[in-house]
Amino acid sequence: MPIVHIQMLEGRDAATVSQCLREVARVVHQTLSAPLETIRVVATEVPRTHWAIGDRTRSDIEAEKKAAKAEPAS
Repeated sequence: MPIVHIQMLEGRDAATVSQCLREVARVVHQTLSAPLETIRVVATEVPRTHWAIGDRTRSDIEAEKKAAKAEPAS
């Protein structure tokens, strides 16, 4: 029984996440020839404050980008 766990940043709508789960299950079915009813796909949404790249959280990085865009060009 294949089990696929997807971790992603929060913020996508439920329909998009559901579509992703279905498509991943279909690809696993096609590539591994596993019966579709035996495949488990789980998505975990992680808050941006709990996802770091280096020593900065994703929310920090996004805030910095937003502030940089708001600064007037010299």
